[in-house]
Amino acid sequence: MMKQENCPLCSAASKPYCNDLQREFFRCPTCDLVFVPKHHHLSPGEEKSRYDFHQNDPNDSRYRNFLNRLFQPLEKKLSPGSCGLDFGCGPGPTLSLMLKEAGHECAIYDLHYANDPSVFTETYDFLTCSETMEHLYRPLEEFERFLRIVKPGGWIGIMTQLHDEAPVAFERWHYKDDDTHVCFFSRKTFQTLEKNYGLSVEFHANSVVLFRVSSSPHTKPGNQCFV
Repeated sequence: MMKQENCPLCSAASKPYCNDLQREFFRCPTCDLVFVPKHHHLSPGEEKSRYDFHQNDPNDSRYRNFLNRLFQPLEKKLSPGSCGLDFGCGPGPTLSLMLKEAGHECAIYDLHYANDPSVFTETYDFLTCSETMEHLYRPLEEFERFLRIVKPGGWIGIMTQLHDEAPVAFERWHYKDDDTHVCFFSRKTFQTLEKNYGLSVEFHANSVVLFRVSSSPHTKPGNQCFV
């Protein structure tokens, strides 16, 4: 019998999709998430050793231009003086600085570099998650946390490369070769989240996705009502 793994986003039984010399990849038939099974996940120490090589410099114009992909469409949605959280800010928080320069308040969180869980006791007008969703071992748990802390009518801004928009076949896609990348989303994946949590989703250029939180999002912990 072909082995199966449960999807970490919707728990649907998923079958092998492809593999390379290092890892296996499964694809969910329900929400279209492509994911790496747990036995290929890195330890926290191994993860951090990879992230320590990231060159995230707030003074680097190239890095700022990269973050502009998310900053520009999101900032147009925000009211003056909005308050937000940059989730997964990395070793050199920059998107939060850009938002502050635009007149907003922005707290930061990162599992390895700014691990202050008290930020989750607050509520926010917006949340940013730039090049972080693909690293999440428990994407459902984290997304539901986003919904709990973003105010009704607020925005969740995500930037992650979508596997259905990859310029080459998944097997040859460079994005999958980073061993800290364990979840790969598609438009269908985000549309499934939109449907099941009563959100509104917008797809922008350069792998940017914006969610508008409804007045009464479904945020019950453990909600797995995907259909």
